[in-house]
Amino acid sequence: MTRLFNDPAAFADEALEGFTAAHRRWVRPVTGGVVRATATPAGQVAVVIGGGSGHYPAFSGLVGRGLAHGAAVGNVFASPSARQIHSVATAAHGGGGVLLMYGNYAGDVLHFGQAAERLAADGIETRTFAVADDISSAGPDESAKRRGIAGDLPVFKAAAAAAEQGLPLEEVLRVAERAGVRTRSFGIAFSGCTLPGADHPLFTVPEARMAVGLGIHGEPGIGEEALPTADEAALLLVETLLKELPDDVADPAGRRAAVILNGLGSVKYEELFVVYRKVAALLGDAGVEIVDPEVGELVTSFDMAGISLTLTWLDDRLEELWRAPADTPAYRKGALGDPEPDRDRAAATAGQDTAAAQDTAVSDAAASGTTAVPVASDASRRAAGTVLAALDAVARVVDAHAGELGRIDAVAGDGGHGIGMRRGSSAAHRAAHDAHRVGAGAGTVLTRAADDWADKAGGTSGALWGTILRSLGTALGDRDAPDAARVAEGVTEASAAVRRLGGAEVGDKTMVDVLVPFADALAAATAEGLPLAE
Repeated sequence: MTRLFNDPAAFADEALEGFTAAHRRWVRPVTGGVVRATATPAGQVAVVIGGGSGHYPAFSGLVGRGLAHGAAVGNVFASPSARQIHSVATAAHGGGGVLLMYGNYAGDVLHFGQAAERLAADGIETRTFAVADDISSAGPDESAKRRGIAGDLPVFKAAAAAAEQGLPLEEVLRVAERAGVRTRSFGIAFSGCTLPGADHPLFTVPEARMAVGLGIHGEPGIGEEALPTADEAALLLVETLLKELPDDVADPAGRRAAVILNGLGSVKYEELFVVYRKVAALLGDAGVEIVDPEVGELVTSFDMAGISLTLTWLDDRLEELWRAPADTPAYRKGALGDPEPDRDRAAATAGQDTAAAQDTAVSDAAASGTTAVPVASDASRRAAGTVLAALDAVARVVDAHAGELGRIDAVAGDGGHGIGMRRGSSAAHRAAHDAHRVGAGAGTVLTRAADDWADKAGGTSGALWGTILRSLGTALGDRDAPDAARVAEGVTEASAAVRRLGGAEVGDKTMVDVLVPFADALAAATAEGLPLAE
């Protein structure tokens, strides 16, 4: 379990602060994460990776020459917000465009997609790529639905090494796609992880048993088997991965593979080496040539007792990129000379830093209610008081039931929903309070609450609730007193926006199953002339 922390809600921010203080040779902090300490060379594609905290050395530990140019870092097991990703990517951009890379999780897909749209609106050419290597999370015919686990590393590295060679954005993306379709991972666990401040793990495994097919967010896996010996564990991992080969690898014999035996948090390195000796022997017996294997903690899950095996099937080009040098706080390979100073680029970066700092100042000021607010009518300011009361009620109810929300989520997910909802609703209430205090109207109160909910909650819920509140805020505005028709319009747009963003429809067992009938019923009733309260 996590024993050393202050406020659990501040754990991720404080960990990132300590990380940057310890690794100033490689990284510098920016709003939302970190970027390389040295400027991105002019014209080079910036590879920006990211995801939730709790997976170190992913993601911040992989920032440095030869690997990522920046990393957006979310809260524990929660994706960074679109605003955080946009900030990191803007700071990392060197004029050659940006490739956003992340594991294939709903929250990451939503937030990185939104960030890509914002970057494009800023005139920065941007592409996205989600790593989907966990074979236990979907079958071969639905590989696009798979989760991203330790296969993140070889796919990130291939794209970053291609960017380092000066390839244009579309070619860097093609390299990522090539590495992605040739990467497979599979994992097992012996106990779940315990988040900071929690008094029990996200899942438990019975004595003398192991969970099979786990994720990296505390997901309990797809089944259980008897506790194996080290050799038996190696056999399960290797045999499972060799059963599913890429389309152009009919037989593993004579093929090359980058091999990663990954520790998920509390399996000791000596144990990993005992397992790897058998992994290497089994792959050798199958005729696989192992290229630059990695054994250690590379994508973790706090203190989860578990391991995963990743194979990336190499061709000549992917082998070149896998062997390419890299120098980051947590991953180093080969040798890189000292970077040459580029005064013009440094000046440009200084300008980017100033812009990022200004953006940070604006968002921080908004959070404290010190920025100027749009002119609002008296009626809209009075309505803002009702909005504030509603958000206060939401925050209190969520806080009272955060444990139950997490328990429900842990049945099939990562167990972090209660924590995320608590962070998001509390942040939204604080932002609404600060905006209301300085005379904001209902629309501004809602949009500021939306931004802070999305930023602090992260994950899927952060993106969706931020969208809901922003839709309502846009509909209400700051000029007029909200009436029933305008509220119904905002709820209808929120319903449509959630479906656009998340891709769910009624019947998919999501919040849409409640939101759509509520929006439809409200619209119908207001069209009949019923007062809003009714």
